[in-house]
Amino acid sequence: MIRVMLADDHAILREGIRAILSQEPDMQVVGEAENGQALLELLAVIPANVVLMDVNMPVLDGFATMGILRSRFPEVRVLVLSMLDHENYVYRMLQAGALGYVLKTSDTTEITYAIRTVAAGRQFLCTEIGLNLLYRSVQRPSAVPEATEALPAYSMALHRSDAIDLSGREMEVLKLIAEGLTNAEIAEQLFASKRTIETHRQNIIEKTQAKNTAALIRYAMSHGLIE
Repeated sequence: MIRVMLADDHAILREGIRAILSQEPDMQVVGEAENGQALLELLAVIPANVVLMDVNMPVLDGFATMGILRSRFPEVRVLVLSMLDHENYVYRMLQAGALGYVLKTSDTTEITYAIRTVAAGRQFLCTEIGLNLLYRSVQRPSAVPEATEALPAYSMALHRSDAIDLSGREMEVLKLIAEGLTNAEIAEQLFASKRTIETHRQNIIEKTQAKNTAALIRYAMSHGLIE
């Protein structure tokens, strides 16, 4: 069971996330906080595996909270859930210790998938952010050199000369991921369940050893799997 704690200053959003996660058999919301200070106080008495946290919060925002959280509760994994999609916010939160970053506009399938990924100790960027960062790095490779150098774990650290063997269905899923489709949209287009697409996506990530969506697409492009 993944014990999830929510930190966001909007009660209606916390209620919505709680309702979504209550439908997942392997997740349990164990606490809610309206700001970073309240989150730290809750973590001191209620153990959690994953914190789903906003960046922009009163009293103690996400950046300040991350610094304290990493020091006091190093075993807790943080997944950022925010409306802030600018790369500076993404880089700063990842540098501060967050394992993942998803937007509040992401669909429920991607959010739950991100929670499972982060809970397992793996890094995750939602499709929209991953593609934006990838396209920016391709179009203007010198645009964010310092942030890129500071986050080697999020770069494409694969040195194989040949691509791994993907099944025909995995190739279809990979190409649709590269087009920016969500798991739900891929499932609809391939006439499959979202759970099946999630499994294919996880298999692709494990086979390529990619750390996030951007790294996965970079791998696929460099090995001629997609154009």
